[in-house]
Amino acid sequence: MEFQVLSPGSATVLLTRQFASEQEVESVLSAAEAAKASWRATPLGERLELIQKFVDHFASQKEAISLELTQQMGRPAAYSPGEVQGFVERATTMMALAGEALADKAVSEKEGFIRFIRHEPLGCVLVLAPWNYPYLCAVNAVVPALLAGNTVVLKHSDQTPLCAERLKASADAAGIPAGVFQFLHASHDAVAGMVADERIDFVAFTGSVEGGRAVHRAAGGRFKSIGLELGGKDPAYIRADADPAWAGANVAEGAFFNSGQSCCAIERVYVHADVFDAVVAAMVEEAKKLMLGDPLQADTTLGPMVRVQAADRVRAQVQEAIDAGATALVDPALFPKSVPGSAFLAPQVLIDVSHDMAVMREETFGPVVGVMKVQSDEEALALMNDSDFGLTASIWTQDVDAAMELADALETGTVFLNRCDYLDPELAWVGVKNSGRGCTLSSLGFGQLTRPKSFHFRTNA
Repeated sequence: MEFQVLSPGSATVLLTRQFASEQEVESVLSAAEAAKASWRATPLGERLELIQKFVDHFASQKEAISLELTQQMGRPAAYSPGEVQGFVERATTMMALAGEALADKAVSEKEGFIRFIRHEPLGCVLVLAPWNYPYLCAVNAVVPALLAGNTVVLKHSDQTPLCAERLKASADAAGIPAGVFQFLHASHDAVAGMVADERIDFVAFTGSVEGGRAVHRAAGGRFKSIGLELGGKDPAYIRADADPAWAGANVAEGAFFNSGQSCCAIERVYVHADVFDAVVAAMVEEAKKLMLGDPLQADTTLGPMVRVQAADRVRAQVQEAIDAGATALVDPALFPKSVPGSAFLAPQVLIDVSHDMAVMREETFGPVVGVMKVQSDEEALALMNDSDFGLTASIWTQDVDAAMELADALETGTVFLNRCDYLDPELAWVGVKNSGRGCTLSSLGFGQLTRPKSFHFRTNA
């Protein structure tokens, strides 16, 4: 079956591809199974050399990869090279951490015994990667899985099939053995079949909450591990002692970058009453500075959303909030390309919002942010935790001790102070509640891609 990729910037067909047949899926899974033993037996040092060549080759294609990213998912061309750089940074970090993270773990000495814990690869890892950060999300699982001695099958979003092809080309150029790293363009039914297949030992999924539930259903009764990186409704709290202009501008950037199409984008903001007006003014000013247009143009800073349907869904959420009493502070007329029926959507700052509105409860995944006035840290904390999601949260203040106290009480995977919308590969990337399960990146990220095996040898028998 054929599928088409529409370029968000032009609404024209960028390319066509074929979904894998049952025979092709079977061939890939069989090859991955056949390669397990030899890849597992390959010393870590040799794996590191091959992955380094893989990353180097990928980085050497930066210009072409960046252009393809913009064409496939609509991010402004000025920002697409950053994803290639981020891929390299994360891969390099995981390579640097691998030796210590995967080393045998010693326990206390006991005369007459040799005792330690070894990290064994799980076998074959199925990576289901999204379109919004197709390389950054894929690298979180692909590189550490390979380093740990697993084989990998990658399935990218139907919106970004060239990303999987680029990664496979780099793996081949690096000399990674046949069957160790493969990809498939696969239908939903084929993906469900792979998730359930006994030859898949772990599934790393990044996507929507509903997508995560579908993966769980497909794996039902198989007792295999699943890592889930799902949605977010990430909050920011700006305290009274923060610089309102600086905090407002930075929070706005965290809301609007990539057209808000990020699981860790700022989607709701709580601002102390003392600085509320100044913060809101700074956020609106930042929104008005954005240049909404053709993502291939160098001066564009806000590209289209990935699909017309996605933009229309956000428009509907904004209108619902306005109908319920919210006030929109950015005039869409300032952005002529933002018209109903197009993928281009103007940024928006909403005030007079409440948690009764979907825009403050449900994932928006667009360049829209709601802002609420609060009177205290306690009120802000309660509102920040009043969510089904828990991926990241940010606090903006000069008082580190106050921020630490708030951070300890926040129900989230990552807490930022005076920054947002960023992923540090040396820190664990985790979500709570509906934002997911499991841990990627950092030295802890190898944990879900391996199983502990205990060795208990008596030597004086």
